[in-house]
Amino acid sequence: MDTDRAAAVDPIDVEVGFLTPALRSDLLERWNEPQRRYHNETHLRAVLRAVDALEADGEAFDATEVRLAAWLHAAVFDPTESENNERSAVFCERVLDPSAPVEEVARLVRLMGGHRVEVGDLNGAVLSDADLAVLGSDPETYDTYAADVRHEFAHVPGERFVAGRIVALEGLLERKSVYLTRAGRDMWEKQAHANLNRELGLLRAGAAG
Repeated sequence: MDTDRAAAVDPIDVEVGFLTPALRSDLLERWNEPQRRYHNETHLRAVLRAVDALEADGEAFDATEVRLAAWLHAAVFDPTESENNERSAVFCERVLDPSAPVEEVARLVRLMGGHRVEVGDLNGAVLSDADLAVLGSDPETYDTYAADVRHEFAHVPGERFVAGRIVALEGLLERKSVYLTRAGRDMWEKQAHANLNRELGLLRAGAAG
């Protein structure tokens, strides 16, 4: 694969089966809603690029299903609500053509609510790793991600946000590995641990101080 050429192509513009021009336009409007600071078009683009990277590194999965799920996994997003993935899955079931792999795409969208992927679920593993690829990014990109998440949840009081964030980061670090695919571990695992431990240290220090 010509990775330089692939990186130059905007994944937003790549054709995906069953993603009609009308649906693509509607989804892009959704990804650019004003309440989104992290779960926006930049995140969508990053997830699609990560899917491409996993594919280029030899991971096997159903490309159409995973890319459709990437487009739809935060189609509905309200930071004050807790059922965004379920609502996105229902939206997916409503708007996709019946001839599309609707059941599998909706299943994958629901999985992103907690990244609880069963062993052997190749599609789920790839989408989960792509969604979490930001954790293994360079420190500056990671810090921007963390700040954007805090901005989205500005309605949550500081102490409560910090406590919840600490629990979330500890949960990721307690996993056997953050990433479920071999390619994801090779590309992002080491840097993800460095980023997560660094943020966790800062949060704990702030909470103690």
